[in-house]
Amino acid sequence: MLRLAVPAFLALVAEPAFLLADSAIVGRLGTVPLAGLGVASAALSTAAGIFIFLAYGTTASVSRRAGAGDARAAFGLGVDGVWLALVLGVASGALLLAAAPWVAGAFDASGAATAQAVTYLRVSAFGVPGMLTVLAATGVLRGLQDTRTPLAVAVAGFSLNIVLNVVFVFGLGLGIAGSALGTVVAQTLMGTALVAVVVRGGRRHGASLRAHPLRVLAAARDGVPLLVRTLALRAVLLLTTWAAASGGDVTLASYQVSATVWTFLVFALDALAIAAQALTGHALGAGDVARARALTALMLRWGVVGGAVFGAVVVLLHRVLPPLFTADAGVRASLAGALIVVGLQQPLSGYVFVLDGVLIGAGDGRWLARAALAQLVVYVPVVLAVRAGAGSASALWWGFGVFMLVRGALLGWRARGPQWAVVGASR
Repeated sequence: MLRLAVPAFLALVAEPAFLLADSAIVGRLGTVPLAGLGVASAALSTAAGIFIFLAYGTTASVSRRAGAGDARAAFGLGVDGVWLALVLGVASGALLLAAAPWVAGAFDASGAATAQAVTYLRVSAFGVPGMLTVLAATGVLRGLQDTRTPLAVAVAGFSLNIVLNVVFVFGLGLGIAGSALGTVVAQTLMGTALVAVVVRGGRRHGASLRAHPLRVLAAARDGVPLLVRTLALRAVLLLTTWAAASGGDVTLASYQVSATVWTFLVFALDALAIAAQALTGHALGAGDVARARALTALMLRWGVVGGAVFGAVVVLLHRVLPPLFTADAGVRASLAGALIVVGLQQPLSGYVFVLDGVLIGAGDGRWLARAALAQLVVYVPVVLAVRAGAGSASALWWGFGVFMLVRGALLGWRARGPQWAVVGASR
């Protein structure tokens, strides 16, 4: 568990750490660009997030084959996932490029913030293929219980991202477009490096590296339940951003930074979920249900304790962090209150993310899809009520806490039952 979780933790926190740096860089341009980044980040996270099955589904299927002792089949599934990522990345990038004004306008932010978001999205569209390729290749390596290679690539890629952003934004005076361009270059290079590692492994084990349309379509079909799950979860985050935009630029800017901090914490706790995916799939692939359940119990304890630690740190630093992102007094005050709520929710977050990883590793995608839709239905009236009351960033996070409580209750109920623990090389 430590061998998987520690490198996964470092790789996962690398991305939000550099996103925090990106927010700090753009924040120096002013409140309006920071608010625009909030809109663009939500849209881009959705563009990549709806295809998270490229990582999660690939991890589950590859780990099951690896647990059953069939490395060639494991790499074959991984190559299919990479080809699918390239196809979806090109199509999604083209769509985002064409629809950037509509996508940014849908958040109902101010005209100035919307214009900044459109600029960021149009440049970022060229990085979507690299973004999705990173997801697929990382999923392959995680399924093979290699979390060190993604760590090395993540650290190198996002370090380059910061350097490029500083040069493009301040050195060349490109503004928010420079921030997007630096990310595009870094993501493309990261995807290339990870695919090279997968290709070498596939050749070593005799797996075919050519695109097989029918197998790629099968991979896409198997990912549909996780796609539905992710769409529902992304809808929750988009609704929250939409509600934040209705409160004006100050609320939206403070929500953007608090959401970035929340994302940082999510990625930190998700290291245990990544370990849960790989270890659960491997154990069930080997036919060992008892081991899968024992690992689940242990990782749940780690998740709750880890969430409590991270949450306490955020609460203690709720006055220290805001000045790092903005000089606006109103944004600072709003952000400080939001960070307290974010910190208090972290023990629950640790519980939720670990159980989510266990069920994804078990291949329980259909149930997860149904549960995510139910959670969305519960959350819609909550976020509408907060928006109608012109809620602050803190109020938005309290509303989001209701969603997390419902999600945790459903996941806990499923984990206690026997239906998810199906053994064998495939579910």
